Amino acid sequence: MTPQDLLKHSDTGEPWPVNGGAEFAELPSAYRSALAVRALRIGRGEIPRGYKIGFTNRTIWPRYGVFVPIWGSMWQTTVDACDGAGTVSLARLCQPRIEPEAVFGFKATPRTDASLEDLFDALDWVAPGFEIVQSHRPDWKFTAPQTVADGGLHGRLLVGRKRSIADLAPDADRLHRMLAAARVRLLKGGSLVEEGAGAHVLDSPLHALLHFLVELRSCPGATDLAAGDIVTTGTWTDAWPVQAGETWTARFDSALPSLEVRFT
Repeated sequence: MTPQDLLKHSDTGEPWPVNGGAEFAELPSAYRSALAVRALRIGRGEIPRGYKIGFTNRTIWPRYGVFVPIWGSMWQTTVDACDGAGTVSLARLCQPRIEPEAVFGFKATPRTDASLEDLFDALDWVAPGFEIVQSHRPDWKFTAPQTVADGGLHGRLLVGRKRSIADLAPDADRLHRMLAAARVRLLKGGSLVEEGAGAHVLDSPLHALLHFLVELRSCPGATDLAAGDIVTTGTWTDAWPVQAGETWTARFDSALPSLEVRFT
């Protein structure tokens, strides 16, 4: 599949052919294709908003047969913000699923060879998020390179109420421990679906963010983080199928406020 093919499926929501993506056998070639799609989207006027990290939750690796974190681009047209409750359209998404996550906003580019503390100093805020992921592969059966070529499985992102990093924790270690200890209850229409924890995400969302920064900067042709970028760091639970008309809620027990989404 060419970058133009990948972009067409992203635009329409149509699934890939049954054997689509077989050519993506290695991560480097998949990232080259993903970056080519990114260039096409920028070329037609789309504005990047940051990045998503996927498969940071080690507890779900065996379920999907993917045992390494991946990343992809997010866009002004795919990211929305709300003050605790919002609406997201599932139009033109392929097999959408919901993921409760921690989302970070940057006020500066992290320094070269950034430590966890350097990363902390570059952050502006953290917020709860619902990433709506999608797969153009049949039945969510894929390899890690195929997920990269498929836009990192990104569909939409709803960002909830932001909390200032400076108000939340005095240093990186305190923020790491706070987010690692936090838990979330994911509810569908008021009924509990699953509970998750920040520690599931590469030990904490802050650690996941540092892992991503190293991977991003080692990828030829990738664009570095900049002030104003946002990064969503991976699901605290499994990814659950969603449909229009449903309402889902993430209730965090500490650090992050609750978030509700209604799907249309």
